[in-house]
Amino acid sequence: MTAYAVAHMRQVTPGPWMIEYLEKIDATLAPFGGRFLVHGGDVELVENNWPGHLIVIEFPDRQHVRDWYNSPAYQAILSLRTENSQSDVIFVDGVEHPHKATDVLG
Repeated sequence: MTAYAVAHMRQVTPGPWMIEYLEKIDATLAPFGGRFLVHGGDVELVENNWPGHLIVIEFPDRQHVRDWYNSPAYQAILSLRTENSQSDVIFVDGVEHPHKATDVLG
């Protein structure tokens, strides 16, 4: 089942460290089938507040997400982000299609 790495980047300290992180992350994703679906961009706020940016990276399944995150290549650049931003990161599975809202009740 398709899985996602989702990050809510609330605050980022710009600098050469973030440029280095951005320049290197794509190469860490490729071996695990990862691809950006959402990467920052302008949000349209319709309820409450949303400080920061949203990042969504798609992977073939949850194991690929874990393997990417724990890979030596990603671990080598991780501190560039974690030491220079405030963010929440989760891994989540997608849903099988077709999916109805009531499927979560069963």
